[in-house]
Amino acid sequence: MQTVPENQPKELQRSMKSRHLFMLSLGGVIGTGLFLGSGYAIGEAGPAGAIIAYLVGGLLMYLAMICLGELSVVMPVSGSFQVHATKFIGPATGFVIGWIYWLSWALYVGLEFVAAGLLMTRWFPDIPVWVWCTIFTVLLFSINALTTRSFAETEYWFSGIKVLAVILFIIIGAAAMFGLIHMDAKPAPFFSNFIGDGLFPTGFTGVFVSMMTVVYAFQGSEIMGVAAGETENPQQTIPRAIRNIVIRVLLFYVLAIFVLSAIVPWQEVGVMESPFVTVFEMVGIPYAADIMNFVILTAVLSVGNTGLFACTRILFSLSQNGMAHASFGKLNRRGIPINALLISMVFALLSLLTSVVAEETLFVVLLSISGVGGLLTWIAIALAQYRFRKQYIREGGKIEDLKYRVPFFPFVPILCILMCLGIFVFTAYDPTQRNSLYWGLGFVVASYIFYYFRYTRRKIEVPVLSNEPPNDFVQ
Repeated sequence: MQTVPENQPKELQRSMKSRHLFMLSLGGVIGTGLFLGSGYAIGEAGPAGAIIAYLVGGLLMYLAMICLGELSVVMPVSGSFQVHATKFIGPATGFVIGWIYWLSWALYVGLEFVAAGLLMTRWFPDIPVWVWCTIFTVLLFSINALTTRSFAETEYWFSGIKVLAVILFIIIGAAAMFGLIHMDAKPAPFFSNFIGDGLFPTGFTGVFVSMMTVVYAFQGSEIMGVAAGETENPQQTIPRAIRNIVIRVLLFYVLAIFVLSAIVPWQEVGVMESPFVTVFEMVGIPYAADIMNFVILTAVLSVGNTGLFACTRILFSLSQNGMAHASFGKLNRRGIPINALLISMVFALLSLLTSVVAEETLFVVLLSISGVGGLLTWIAIALAQYRFRKQYIREGGKIEDLKYRVPFFPFVPILCILMCLGIFVFTAYDPTQRNSLYWGLGFVVASYIFYYFRYTRRKIEVPVLSNEPPNDFVQ
């Protein structure tokens, strides 16, 4: 039997501080979905419809976050919702959620490398995209391979740049909206773009269509739970992070959409590559396109950095549960699951090949699975919290003893599940996204079947988690 060297840690190190956790989750939500995808939502639903869609999406995010918060305070472990699903729903669900979440992030990490390379061609058109992909691959791998603290510190500054850009956009855009800053010799729009074609120019159905884009933009906030196992004092840090994240995300998104809709007519904003660039250019900010290109590059690298971290920790968690090879659970001297990091990076790079050699087949399937994975994760979080609370009360636990608890139970987790299922229904009625639903749910069914034959029929038991906190109930 191989022994672990004395100087090699056996568990992940709790080295993230409160500010790291907060900015990690905030950065996971504020990204290309806001800088590039917001225009699509406005074009589909109109100004008021887009704001309603983001408010509803923010509510769904809040419901999922507080469910995750209760579980993460009780069980602050790396792997988070994968571990919670395994324990409170069942090993099969934990297996499916873990692998589909890993697959989703690994694919997006690869896509972010390409996106970053394409953005760099604006400044260096003669350098091939693959060169930049290689540089960014080495950069993000090195950041994640050093220490958890190095990853958290880098992501803190990546997220800070994005947040600063959104705040400046809201301030400058609001000033232009009310005439405090002149725009291309045009009169101040005030609220004319909201009332010109009515509040819902595409009909209220446009709200439902844009909801799919909006909800996908908010996914990534659950990264907070993945990082809980490496956070200092999670019982205090996690509740504080949840409160701050939800409030700030809604403020940033809703105010940005409000200002954007007020300045640019909804018919035009939906076809722009980046409406943020347009607004900065309209108010006469020099080098506006270059500034936003840098901000979007930062957002792309931030998503890649966070995604690589999430992949590594989820794969580590699956290994701890006996649902992945044991080698993925080994830590190096710095406390990093280096094998899990390596295989995640390799898969991310292989996914790039599918975008070239199998774009219409395998690549489309992978994208479909990724799109479904986020909503299934939120459903699993809410269901695990519901099952946990029922079990906790049944075994004599007192609600007041929970350090952080979901209010209005069981209404909150049930509403979260129903809203997520509603998004799937909207997807089924949209012909352009219907196939992605089929492929994604098909992968889920196949994963359950695989688990049944691989683990249940062969009597392979899932080992007890070794990195759970010393809590009598969860043990």
